[in-house]
Formats: sequence, structure tokens, C-alpha cells
Amino acid sequence: MATTDSTSGTDPNARRLDRRSLLRMVGAPMIVLTLLTTLLGIMYLAYVVDPEENLHDFPIALVNQDVGETFGSPGQERRVNFGDQVADGLRKSVPADQIDLRVVGISEAERQMQSGKVYGAIIIPSDFSKRLGILGVGSVVPGDIEQPIITLQTNPRAGTYASAIVVRVGDRAFPEVNKQVGEELTRQVQAQLAPPEGGQAPELSGATRIALASPLQLIVEEFRPLPSNTGQGLTAFFYALLLLLAGVIGSMTIHTMVDANLGFVPTEYGPWYVHFPPTPISRFKTLLLKWGVMILMGSVVSLIYMLVAKGLGMPIENPLALFVYSAFAIIAVGITGLSILAALGSAGLLVNLILFIVLGLPSSGGTVPIEATPKYFGWLALFEPMHQVFLAVRSILYFDASGPAGLTRGFWMTLIGLVIGLVLGAVITRYYDYKGLHRGRPVSATE
Repeated sequence: MATTDSTSGTDPNARRLDRRSLLRMVGAPMIVLTLLTTLLGIMYLAYVVDPEENLHDFPIALVNQDVGETFGSPGQERRVNFGDQVADGLRKSVPADQIDLRVVGISEAERQMQSGKVYGAIIIPSDFSKRLGILGVGSVVPGDIEQPIITLQTNPRAGTYASAIVVRVGDRAFPEVNKQVGEELTRQVQAQLAPPEGGQAPELSGATRIALASPLQLIVEEFRPLPSNTGQGLTAFFYALLLLLAGVIGSMTIHTMVDANLGFVPTEYGPWYVHFPPTPISRFKTLLLKWGVMILMGSVVSLIYMLVAKGLGMPIENPLALFVYSAFAIIAVGITGLSILAALGSAGLLVNLILFIVLGLPSSGGTVPIEATPKYFGWLALFEPMHQVFLAVRSILYFDASGPAGLTRGFWMTLIGLVIGLVLGAVITRYYDYKGLHRGRPVSATE
């Protein structure tokens, strides 16, 4: 039978608000909130204050396709490969402690770009030395010439901010490489213009020297540009965030509302207050009931998210994969959250908040890449649910649901999280039931 609140100040059984109780009510929230906000400040500001200062192991592919070219007059030919010189110059000018410059072939570079393993690629074309030779000759002999190019490809599907870092790395390294190649090319041209023995060497004009000093052109282009309505690569992050929020908020809502209907906690809406008599049900069966509601809710919310996304014009090329994984992720997070609440009670609210949101968002890699954050974020990303869900969603939305692009890791890590949640909830609640720690009997604060 439901009861309404009719408590008055004259109730002889009411607790008295003494000094000790007042200190506890004021001090406990202050301590908890101080610690929580300190953690929030550290986590959320540390990863955005100076990403370039935190840069480490940032993967960029380096592809040298140059086949070289022969320079010099007959009998004095000299084989030169400017591509090798540029590659060596890039390796020296790019800080090794910040950039993981991977020297690979063009097919391997494309494979790593398609799976999001690298954030960009520097490509030296096969006719690079030949074009430099033509430029050298054309600088002193009239004719049409084309400036040799180096292509800097960004990978927008791996992250917009990561693409911006790739461009900045290229802009910083290119001038020094351009200067070195220019000096070598100038020497080659002067050697070819050397006069016969006893003759006078021709002088290079000022315009020729300027042209030879900076012979290269850096072209920036996107590898597989993102379609429209993808938020410049942010829709994957926010979709993953929605899945985490659905699981966390869903677990808290289901936990509270089911407990209220079972009579374990009161329900209060404005002035209306009701507290049902406790239902004789074990903790384990209560948790099973909550898990069941969570499974139904996960499927419904996954469908709602997809309908909203389609209604807003967001491109979804693999709707079945997105629906199935989204429901799976919501259910895994929700079940784990319910298990933590069953094990810790009200304290589980804070634990869920810290585990899934406070630590999860900055270590997700969805906005700032993990390689541009303090190194402890990389450690968190090994197991934090947000990062695993983001990788899977990004793979489905941007990389054709490719396993190597993150879907395989996201699936298995989500499954592991689900198993941990199921085992934790079952073991803890069965243990509580075995010990006779039933929820129907109120326990005083002094017990």
C-alpha cells in the first residue's frame, strides 16, 4: 500500500539535526565534489591545452616512388635519386619523438589510410628526379617546365584535428627539405654548365638561382574526402557519445524506477510523494529484471538514433551494422552500469560517471587524437569503453565497417565489457543474497 508524506516537525521518532549530522551533510558533499571537479579539470583541460606539445608516436606514412635520373654529359653520367634525399631529409627534420614516420610502399600506405592506421601520407612521385632534371635544364634553356611536386595526403576520416596536425608537420618540414634539394640541384646544374678546359664558366642569372633554390611544390590533398553532413568527421564521435550516454543514463533511470516500483526507494515528483511497501524479491532477481529492461531499451534507442540521424541527412552506408553494434554497445554499457549500481548502491552513480564519462570522453580520441594528448590518455584508451565504441562507430560510418579500421577491436572490447558486467553483477548480488543482506529490512546508520 502506498503512503504519502505527512511528516511533521513534532514526530518523536524523527532524527535530530545536531552539529555532527550537519557537518556530515555539508562536509561529505564538499569532499566528493572537490575530488570530482579536480579530476574533471585535469582530464578535460590537459588534453586540449597544448596538443602539439603532447605529440608522440603520431603515425604518418612516407612513400618514395622515385626511380632516379641520370645527369651529366656523355661519358660523365651520374645517377641521382632526389627522392632518397628528400626522404632522408624528412626523417631528419621531423622529430622522431613526436612523429612516427613509416617508410612504406604506396599500396601499404593506402591500406593503412583506408583502415585509419595513419593520419596522413607524404608521397614522392616516381618521376620526381626526372622533373627536377627538366627544371634544372629549363632554368637555363628556354622552354616550358613544370615544378616538381610532393603530395601531402591527409586522412579526414581518421579525424579533422589529426589532418590539421599532418598539414602543420608538412609545412614545418618542407622548407628545409626544399632548401636542401635546391642546393643539390644548383650544384648539378652548375656541373653540367662547366666549360671546356681553359674556358670561362657561365654565370647563372639571379632569376635562375631563385628558381633553383626553391624547386619543389607541396600539394595538400585529402585521401577519400568525407561526404557532406558528417560534421567534418565529428559525427562518429558524437554518435559514440550518444551510445555511452544512453547506456549510463539508461542504467541510472532503470535502477531508480524499478527500485521505486519494487518499494525499495521512495518516488517523489514535486509535492507528490509515494513509497510502496518492499517487494519480497532477491537482489539477483531484481538485477535480472533490470537487465531485461535494459536489453529492450538498448534496441529501441538504437533504432531511434538511426531514425534521427537519417532524418537529419547523416550518411549511413551500413545501417544494419550500425543498428546492431549500437544496440550491443548500449546494452553492454547499461548492464555494466546496473551491475555497478547493484554492487555499490548510490556510490555506483559516481563510479559510472567517472568510468564512462569523466575518463572516457578525453581518452576517446574522437576530437583530439590520442597521439596528441598526454601519454596517460593512451593508457586509458586501452580499456576505456568510450574509445572502443568510438573506433567501432567510426569504422562503420567512415571506413565501410572495416574490421582493421576499429570494428573488430570495438566489438571484442565491448563483448569483454559486457561479460565483466554480467559476471560482476551476478557474483555480487548472489553473494549479498547468500549473506542475507536483503533490501526489504531497513538498516540504521549505527548498524
